[in-house]
Amino acid sequence: MIAWLARMKRAPVRPVSRAMPEPISVLVDGRTLPLVVRRLRHARRITLRLAPDGREARVSLPTWGRTSDAVAFAAQRSDWLAEQLARIPPPQTVEPGGTIAYRGETLRIDWLPSAPRQPVLDDGTLVMGGPAETMARRLRRWLESEAMRLGARDLAEYCARAGVAVPRLALSAAQRRWGSCSAGGVIRINWRLIMAPDAVRRSVMAHEVAHMTHFDHSTAFHAHLAAIYEGDIAAANQWLKREGRTLYGPFG
Repeated sequence: MIAWLARMKRAPVRPVSRAMPEPISVLVDGRTLPLVVRRLRHARRITLRLAPDGREARVSLPTWGRTSDAVAFAAQRSDWLAEQLARIPPPQTVEPGGTIAYRGETLRIDWLPSAPRQPVLDDGTLVMGGPAETMARRLRRWLESEAMRLGARDLAEYCARAGVAVPRLALSAAQRRWGSCSAGGVIRINWRLIMAPDAVRRSVMAHEVAHMTHFDHSTAFHAHLAAIYEGDIAAANQWLKREGRTLYGPFG
């Protein structure tokens, strides 16, 4: 017995093999699309979304929901997913002579080796120099700086209309939200809104400023938003629903 115990002590401990879970996917128009399942405590039903860039489908369900239910739910709606995928514009490459969206307009990229590295807006053309291989990165930084510049102007204007102090402004790169207002008093807007028409960008800012007074989507909130925003909220929302995916373009 003692000898047996000694052998047991000397025997190497082998780690328990844990198989990695198989990736989940759904077949959409002959294409295998990755499926991400999210269990949310506040969810009361199953919902399906497509990632803005079309790289995956996302199912949210209550915490007690089964993965098989999520897969079946997505499979039953494969036609809808195919329609959404078809609406995503083809990938664009930032390159000399190409185009980029800015404030609802299309700008042509004019790359000149002798031009400054920083993009310069010149009558519908974006003139820039520097290494061609870093063009996309520098263009994104320029767009982000423009989003902050115009966003700060929008924020100050709507805060004055709403009669509230101007909070801190930050940019986000969220995949699903265009703006947010935190309980701590920070407003964030998606930097990609600089590519949308001004009325659309401003509608998001006005929405978040209205949340500083009404932290909900009550009737009072919508009345307050209508009072401070000068445009057509419904039209702006429809534009984002219809064209929002195009803002991801070459920057993902």
